[in-house]
Amino acid sequence: WTPAGKRPGPDSLHVPRRRFGQNFLADPHYVARIVDAVAPQPGDNLVEIGPGLAALTGGLVARAGHITAIEIDRDLAARLRTAFTPAQLALHEADALEFDFAQLGPELRVVGNLPYNISSPLLFHLAAHDALLRDLHVMLQKEVVARMTAAPGTADYGRLTVMLQAKFRIARLFVVPPGAFRPAPKVESAVARLVPLHGEKPAIADEGLFARIVAAAFAQRRKTLRNALSAVCTAESLEAAGIDPGARGETLAVADFVRLANRVAPLR
Repeated sequence: WTPAGKRPGPDSLHVPRRRFGQNFLADPHYVARIVDAVAPQPGDNLVEIGPGLAALTGGLVARAGHITAIEIDRDLAARLRTAFTPAQLALHEADALEFDFAQLGPELRVVGNLPYNISSPLLFHLAAHDALLRDLHVMLQKEVVARMTAAPGTADYGRLTVMLQAKFRIARLFVVPPGAFRPAPKVESAVARLVPLHGEKPAIADEGLFARIVAAAFAQRRKTLRNALSAVCTAESLEAAGIDPGARGETLAVADFVRLANRVAPLR
C-alpha cells in the first residue's frame, strides 16, 4: 500500500528473500481483519516489525497517522521511504532480534507478521520488554500460536508456553490460510494477541533461575522432574514446593514453576 491507499504496481514487486523468511501478506481481507483487531488510534505508540511490502503499514498509518517500523531488508526499507513521509513512518533499518525497543518509549503497541524462522527468539526478545508494552498483535505459524496458548498436560504445552504465559494473557484471534501470502507458505498461520499482565504478573525472585528451570524441565520431555532438574534443584526442593519429583514438566502449571523457582532461589 501507498499513503494514498493504492496497491503498488507490478514494477514495485519484490523478490522474497529466503534468508529473511519473507512471506508477504497480500490478501486485503486479512489485512483489514488484522488492522481491525489492532484498532489503531491517533497517538498510539505503534511499532510494526517487518513491514515488508507495506500491506499492513498503510492501514495502520491511515488510522494512527504515524507509526514506527523496523525493517531488516535494505531494499524494502528504501521502498518504504519513498512510499511514506517521515511524518507518517519513522523507519529503523535494523534486525528486530537485536533492536532495543526501550528506545521507543512506553506503551508500545507492537504489530508484525513475524518470520517463522525467528519467531520464538523474537517473542522472547519482546517479552524481555514487557514492562514497556501495551499489547502485541503478531501473525505466526499456527502451530506456534497453539504452543503459546496451550494448557498444562497437552502436547503443545512447553517452554514457550510457560515463559510467555508468565508475562502475558494470550489469545488466538483467527487463522490465516497459506493463499493469503506471496509466496504461499506450506503451513497455516494465525494471529495472536498478547497483553502484558503488568500488575498481575507473578512475582519471580530470580528471572534467570526461573528460565533455567523451565528450559531444563522441557529439554527432555520424557524425563521426570527429579532427573530433568537435578542440576538446579533437589527432589527435596520439589517436594517442599508441593511438586511430585516423579511428575513431568508438561504437567506443571505456570504458577507451579514460579513457586518452585522462588523456593529454590534463596538456596542458591
